[in-house]
Order: sequence, then C-alpha cells, then structure tokens
Amino acid sequence: MSTPTDRVYSESHEWYKVDGDIMTIGLTTYAVDQLTDVTFVEMQEPGTEVGSGDSVGEVESVKTTSDIYSAAAGEIVEVNEALSDNPELVNNDPYGAGWLVKVKISDRGTLDDCMDAAAYDASL
Repeated sequence: MSTPTDRVYSESHEWYKVDGDIMTIGLTTYAVDQLTDVTFVEMQEPGTEVGSGDSVGEVESVKTTSDIYSAAAGEIVEVNEALSDNPELVNNDPYGAGWLVKVKISDRGTLDDCMDAAAYDASL
C-alpha cells in the first residue's frame, strides 16, 4: 500500500489527517506491519484534553503494547468505536476504517514538524 499524500507522519509512525480544526490519528502501514496482529485498542475518552506529544491511548498486538501520540494539543472529540469489536480494522485498513481517534486542535504543537509522505517513506 502506498503512503497517502493527504496527511502528515511522525517518526513514531502515526499519521495525522487535518480537516479544519479536526485532526484524525491513525497508524501507518509500517507500524501495523511491525506490530503484526492488533488484538486490542484503548483510546482516552472524548472530552479528554491532550497536549502535543501526549499519549491518546494504546494499541496492543501479539508482540507488544504501543502508545499512540498526538502531534497537536486539543480535546479528544471522537474515538473509533468500531475498533472495540473489530481491532483488526487497524491491520486491514490502517488509512481508512482503522483510524483511532479525532482531536479538535487548540494548538498545532509539533504537527507542522511532521513529515510529508515522501519524507516519511524516505525515513523508512
């Protein structure tokens, strides 16, 4: 799967797609491949305030548990509830139905320092 160009990427392999003041966060194909089978997803509740660089939750796989980080400060406004019953969506569609959480941005934080798709691919 090619890396979508409509979002930015972190060194810790999250993707961030910004639409207005809403930032959707997910995991890249590379991260999913490293984790192997995702078995459980737990994100913080809507209404939770997060800072740039803060964990918004965690993803468990057969190999490890990984924190998921926000590149911007704001408030969690939505969690992908479909992942409660179907965590494999993260593996099967990481750039679509496998999104993790949405944050209403109050401060862009390090979001502007993230990589575009070409830079992210080159970093791998």
